[in-house]
Amino acid sequence: MKLVAEPMPARERPEDQLARLFADGWPAWIAADQEVKKYIGRVQELFAELELVLLDPADEIVAMGWAVPLCWNGDPGDLPAGYTDSLRRTLADHDAGRTPDTLVIMAAQVRGDLRGQGVAGELLTALRSVADERGHHRVIAPVRPTLKARYPLTPIDRFVTWTRDDGAPLDPWLRTHWRLGARMIATAPRSQTMTGSIGEWQQWTGMVFPESGDYVIPDGLSLLHVDHEHDRGTYVEPNVWFQHQ
Repeated sequence: MKLVAEPMPARERPEDQLARLFADGWPAWIAADQEVKKYIGRVQELFAELELVLLDPADEIVAMGWAVPLCWNGDPGDLPAGYTDSLRRTLADHDAGRTPDTLVIMAAQVRGDLRGQGVAGELLTALRSVADERGHHRVIAPVRPTLKARYPLTPIDRFVTWTRDDGAPLDPWLRTHWRLGARMIATAPRSQTMTGSIGEWQQWTGMVFPESGDYVIPDGLSLLHVDHEHDRGTYVEPNVWFQHQ
């Protein structure tokens, strides 16, 4: 199937296509990062041209991704802390008038019925080409390792060392980046922090949290900490930094 990449904000696509695309993509609590809410509106407004969709021959969206530009000196020690900090730095660089030299791939989503067919690789390749078009020297991505949800007790620094017999990362989403020639350059143990009331977390997870403590939650890459005294649930999500050539 021949796919066509087009720069286009997802919100401009028909709602039924977006519903199919995101039908089983993300847990309900993924939008509970309060810091992201501070930045995302301006980012989408300023960098709408960095939202990319893949269309099939019927002009239906089958994948989408988006990126942001920022300044990075190439040193892992100078990386943003993760997903949320990438948004903050993007806006800080823009407001300071600095010329970005790095494209950060923030997210990539493939329709469920097409996963495992190479579409994700096509989408990432299309996003990398945007960096060439804009003259950015580097492409990086804070990658969410999907298999990590099966091992929420394992620290991310240890999880990324797990490989298959052929040397490829055990995690399939990390493996997709690796197969495109990207290399892991750092982990981001605190890429995002999601917070909400205990009632909200019970709704998002379908669980009950009878007492304060740490809990394994569906699709969580790490543990949810519940604090009954302050009616608060806090979940800190790790990512993995990859650099594409």
